[in-house]
Amino acid sequence: MSQEKSESDAAQKAPSSRKLFLSVFPSIMIPMFLAIVDQTIVATALPTIASELGDVERVSWVVVSYLIATTIAAPVYGYLGDTFGRRRLMFFALGLFFASSLLCAATPTVLLLSAARVLQGFGGGGLITLSQAMIGEVIPPRERGNYQGYLATVAITSAAFGPVAGGWITEHLGWRMVFLVNAPLCIIAVLMVFRLKGMASVRAHGWRFDVLGLVYFIGFILPLLLALEQAQHFDERAIGVILGLLALSLVSLVLLLRQESRETAPLLSINLLRRAAIWQANALAACHGAALTALVSFVPIYLRVVRGTSPSQTGYLLLPITAGIGIGAILTGRMVSRTGLTMFFPSVGLVFASLTLFTFALAAPVMTLGQISLLLTVNSLFMGSVMGVVQITTQTAAGPKMLGASAAAVQFSRSIGAALGTALLGALLFAHLRVSDPEAAALFGRAVELGPEAFAGIDAARREILQKEVADAFRLAFMALGVFTSVGMVLAWSNPMRRV
Repeated sequence: MSQEKSESDAAQKAPSSRKLFLSVFPSIMIPMFLAIVDQTIVATALPTIASELGDVERVSWVVVSYLIATTIAAPVYGYLGDTFGRRRLMFFALGLFFASSLLCAATPTVLLLSAARVLQGFGGGGLITLSQAMIGEVIPPRERGNYQGYLATVAITSAAFGPVAGGWITEHLGWRMVFLVNAPLCIIAVLMVFRLKGMASVRAHGWRFDVLGLVYFIGFILPLLLALEQAQHFDERAIGVILGLLALSLVSLVLLLRQESRETAPLLSINLLRRAAIWQANALAACHGAALTALVSFVPIYLRVVRGTSPSQTGYLLLPITAGIGIGAILTGRMVSRTGLTMFFPSVGLVFASLTLFTFALAAPVMTLGQISLLLTVNSLFMGSVMGVVQITTQTAAGPKMLGASAAAVQFSRSIGAALGTALLGALLFAHLRVSDPEAAALFGRAVELGPEAFAGIDAARREILQKEVADAFRLAFMALGVFTSVGMVLAWSNPMRRV
């Protein structure tokens, strides 16, 4: 106990320096980059994969399987990292990610590729969770703001870079190289992690793994994410399947909560989540994940379908948004380190983020493309005030013995929020269009794939009406985004932990 306390005190008092930054940040940045870029890099390769391997109706599993696996892996690595030490778990996750990337490149069918992506997701989920927790392990609380800001920038940049890199690699080198390119990066990451000094494990002796908790957790997450993926398309024929999946998820959740409240070494610490600072921070992460992911997912569709932009124009218009989130995260991190204030920044930032989203929803029809890009860039600057603060708050409130569990909880909350946000907005768009004009709903589905060309062949008057109906549906969706950030704003204002 005294040794653990001395290590904790040393971590708290360790001075920040350029040497510390150069030692720590590259070692956790590369693993996180690998895990997050693989969430999106496959998206632009899917058509090529489908044309070569066939099985077009199941090709979306290549993306969904990775998302499900990373979400399930988060609490497992959080628990095991707290038990055996995060550094050795990082080596395991990198090895699994490396081997599964080779398997992905070698698979001859979509089904086997999806199975390999599950293994890759189990590795990638560990890389994300362990990277976040290792910041809390080796960096004093007051200095974590800078590192979390940089790490948030890496996360956003990686997600935005993925589709661009995937398209280029697929076009010039083939889709299998999308996975093979991970191999040298994994080797570099292993060499970098050797430079880190991990803290001693805290529960390595006499430990027991919560197998039943993991089974219930999978039973909760797997059907929930599958139901949300189905709900995005709002197909009436799938309503029965969606309701069945949601019922299974709800039953598993009840069993999970009962199991974790009884377990002496739970996979998910219910006591941890009972603390107001932690559960409110996690709820904020979910709201932020819902708003940010849905915004990045649906703004390109809006620009393409309603405003008629080309793919290259859409990319250029989104670049300032990506940069704004990174700049906002870095500036927030620096202000947290200088002032010690935490929740103050998202409390204020989400006020302006909500205002910009409501403004966009109401005024988008009369705004130029330049004005839209500027407004969303301002929005992204304020959205960047959230991610790092949430991690700092939960890690500080949880304490050094529960760093892994707290980092995993944030990652899990953000993933669920992102899935829920995109599903709700997709369902809202299709539902609004099908109620107002079924033809518009059918055309919207085609326009998502083809762009404005989907409206070709329709007379000008009817085309104008259809495009206006689609634009109105998007305005409703963007209002919903403003609701997400408004709820997050309330959670930030009410969080009892205001400084570190």
